[in-house]
Amino acid sequence: MKRIRTKLATLMTIVTTSAFADPQIHFEVSFKEPQAHYAEIKMEISGIRKDHIDVKMPVWTPGSYLVREYSRHVENFEACDADGNPFVVEKISKNTWRIVSAKSSKVTINYRIYGFEVSVRTNFIDDTHAFLSPAATFMYVDGMINQPADVTVIPHAAWSKISTGLEPVDGQPNTYRAPDFDILFDSPIEVGNQDVFTFEAAGVLHEIAMVGGGNYNRERLKRDCAAIVEESTKIFGENPNKRYVFIVHNYQSGGGGLEHLNSTVLGASRNGYQNERTYLGFLGLVAHEYFHLWHVKRLRPIELGPFDYDAENYTTALWIMEGFTAYYDNLILRRCGFLNESTYLQALSNDFNTVENRPGNRIQPVAAASFDAWIKHYRPDENSANTSVSYYNKGALLAAMLDLKILDATGGKKRLDDVLKAAYEEFYVRKKRGFEEHEFQALTEKIAGVPVDDIFHAAHTVEPIDYNAYLNAAGYELVDYNEGRELPDLGITTSASDGRLVVTGVARNTGAWDGGINVRDELIAIDGERLDANGRELNRILQTASIGDKLRVLVARDGKLRELTVTLKKDTKGIFTIVPLPRQTPEQENLGKIWLSLR
Repeated sequence: MKRIRTKLATLMTIVTTSAFADPQIHFEVSFKEPQAHYAEIKMEISGIRKDHIDVKMPVWTPGSYLVREYSRHVENFEACDADGNPFVVEKISKNTWRIVSAKSSKVTINYRIYGFEVSVRTNFIDDTHAFLSPAATFMYVDGMINQPADVTVIPHAAWSKISTGLEPVDGQPNTYRAPDFDILFDSPIEVGNQDVFTFEAAGVLHEIAMVGGGNYNRERLKRDCAAIVEESTKIFGENPNKRYVFIVHNYQSGGGGLEHLNSTVLGASRNGYQNERTYLGFLGLVAHEYFHLWHVKRLRPIELGPFDYDAENYTTALWIMEGFTAYYDNLILRRCGFLNESTYLQALSNDFNTVENRPGNRIQPVAAASFDAWIKHYRPDENSANTSVSYYNKGALLAAMLDLKILDATGGKKRLDDVLKAAYEEFYVRKKRGFEEHEFQALTEKIAGVPVDDIFHAAHTVEPIDYNAYLNAAGYELVDYNEGRELPDLGITTSASDGRLVVTGVARNTGAWDGGINVRDELIAIDGERLDANGRELNRILQTASIGDKLRVLVARDGKLRELTVTLKKDTKGIFTIVPLPRQTPEQENLGKIWLSLR
């Protein structure tokens, strides 16, 4: 038996060596018609001698949990041998092309990609610049995701700069090396005339590439981003990068971000840097995405890597990954001194208002929201508020409660920072793998010295949470200024559209919900009173009405008039604010100072 296995292994080695003799993959990206939003991609594959080669385009990009079908933007796919003789090509699935390569030693593939979607996760190409999201740009050989690849970028004649986290190849201009396709797909590329400047923080060189202009102050950005880098690094104890790249797309009105292993792509408003509120929002985005270089890109749920680029990669733990990050982004701004105590508490209070005033919070557990991100979070509709909850906002609240619980249990000696640092060292550094949720909980309990099943149970249920049981320990309480007030509520949101007052949302279990008002209904009159498009008359009617009043609501729906009877119910929405307890014990005052301390 032993001898048979040896012969079989030898035979397999011979076959493998024959089929994959020192395979090499090289891409060349050029831009013949950027004004029409196209890039030309050449993919050269050598050293793979097989009857056929299957190449695939990812259907999604890590960090953005939606199947985006990037292959729909591929055109003119062709393949040929080293002499230019064409191969037969067959598309065998939505994102797979089969090349009948007949054991040829070299295969050259040419295709075009169209890119004209403004986002941090999709390609955008025009006559001023090109942003390449690698998962939407580069194909891989099926079964060879671990293969290294080189990328040569040939900028358009009007462009002079390339910004990317990929490592340059010595002696080869505009050429970069990825050790595998996971790294390639995690390394966006900006090509154009971006304003590039650098700073050093936590021993790491940071590059900022500002695209689209803006009224930013270079020195202030460098100083403030450096502070965020230093504070974030303190939490985990090390910064694993040698170089990090911020690619910032400045629009008339922009936002959003996507994390990568040693870079991030951010959207911003080009003229918002001189507005203090807008600027703080941008710094919060910087803090959020930078925090992800540890928390998601390295410390991660076991389901999130290695990735399957053909299908959804499900996890119930986005409430930990995105939610905890959403808690720390503002907390880091507080530690940097960008937010005072009052402003920070108001920011946290906003999460309470967002979560507790959303009917879907009593329908969908936040762990289920994590799992369903693929079909719900990125595809909201008019009923989403009634059926789902955000793993960002609710996850942030659970992180805050967990932080406060650990502080209370350890007398302020430990906190959530210590859990994250220990988890990073345990799972990423030592075990080199992702974690199971029960492992993360066990590690948390080890550090806290008390059970934390209440927090993890809350993530998997829709039961109400006694937030003050946690906040009180640090000398604070959550106050609902609507508590005890008897106010009527119709239960709709509206907007003005072409001179009409149109319903944009109907809240679950309200008068409008029970009475049959629909989204997209035009509100015309109530009890015979004509309504204006700005909603002023509607507000007047509701301000003078009482709970239990029956209103005759005239609407236009699909070109027909309908009169509905709606009974006003009590407004159940809260106005939540975190305030200090009127009387604090010394222990509470001490924990509160530790919780919100400047570092």
